Amino acid sequence: MLDIKRIRDHKEEVNELLKRKGDYDITELLKLDDKRRKIITEVEEKKAEQNRVSKLIPQYKKEKKNVTEILTEMKHLSEEIKLMDEKLKGLEEMIKRTLLELPNLPNPDVKIGKDDSENEEIKKWGTPREFKFEAKPHWDIGTELKLLDFERAAKITGARFSMFTGVGARLERAIINFMLSVHTEDGEYTEVSTPFMVNRDSMTGTGQLPKFEDDAFRVIEDRDLFLIPTAEVPVTNLHRDEILEESQLPIYYTAYSPCFRKEAGSAGRDTRGLIRNHQFDKVEVVKFSHPDTSYEEHEKLTSDAESILQLLKLPYRVVELCTGDMTFSSAKTYDIEVWMPSYGRYVEISSCSNFEDYQARRANIRFRDAQTGKTRFVHTLNGSGLAVGRTFAAILENYQNEDGSVTIPEALTGFMGGMEVIK
Repeated sequence: MLDIKRIRDHKEEVNELLKRKGDYDITELLKLDDKRRKIITEVEEKKAEQNRVSKLIPQYKKEKKNVTEILTEMKHLSEEIKLMDEKLKGLEEMIKRTLLELPNLPNPDVKIGKDDSENEEIKKWGTPREFKFEAKPHWDIGTELKLLDFERAAKITGARFSMFTGVGARLERAIINFMLSVHTEDGEYTEVSTPFMVNRDSMTGTGQLPKFEDDAFRVIEDRDLFLIPTAEVPVTNLHRDEILEESQLPIYYTAYSPCFRKEAGSAGRDTRGLIRNHQFDKVEVVKFSHPDTSYEEHEKLTSDAESILQLLKLPYRVVELCTGDMTFSSAKTYDIEVWMPSYGRYVEISSCSNFEDYQARRANIRFRDAQTGKTRFVHTLNGSGLAVGRTFAAILENYQNEDGSVTIPEALTGFMGGMEVIK
């Protein structure tokens, strides 16, 4: 959530940055804020008058003065204050709703662009393999080797769900364990296993609600719970409504979870196989950072996600998203894209974002400044480390052999009981 004081004091700058993300206007918000501030001034004046006169009434009574008229005036004044407080409460709710609908401001250094065609490639790692045979897509490889069963998944649930079977299920589990082991091996990231359903406050805290409620799976309506779209939601909310000590920062977490998304607007080739399903697995990395160092932490978080692909020896590239391709809550984002031979292009496998204090304001996550003793909002960051299904798909496609088998990356053989090839 944006800071209303920043919007008020730097309205031209805020308006310009907002328009880099879309058609947003703060005119009505500023009118509501102006009205709220005027009412606050009037209420404070009336309450001051009420307090002043209330202190005089005992003295007047003691002096045998008639206070009937004063009491009547105080009753009217009290009713006016009550009505103004109710009006003020209504205005504050309107302002909060409006603020919740506004996206985060992009960092001023982020490239201005309309869509993903204007994203900037930052780096490439590895060289895509040249096949001496026609490379198959992962859905064909997985089906032929009995690693994936899309037909039974569709029978059980419906379209765009997948099922891992036999060695495929074991490989998926190995990928998850490998990712978590890498992220926790030096002790920096603390692994957590969170609920896979969250309440409305948690979804609001990370920016999924209210704007994207139609994209979420809502369950148990009497309790207003949602299936998580990513572990970012429960993990970021671990410290909702808390005040941390400055010495605790930065805090690193990693978590595995299934993710549930309607993906209502998506279509095309990416809906085949494992690339864009309604349910998929992911390992997430999340950081709570001091505002002064959050962009250094952003670079390191992205590097931590990249390390998984480097260990698996999967070619990838990193792109910096332009303003038109950034998510609602992000201030700056790097996408990591893995090479997919059957696609003939790189495909997103991780999105690493710095949200600055946007989520922290929504979720009320603060820290106490060691020097001033005052509280400040933390900066939150997160990224996929990595999307498990897409990693599975990339392994099948990049490590496929002409005889139809798939070589298991060396980094995973220990997690596969020494198995080196899937035949």
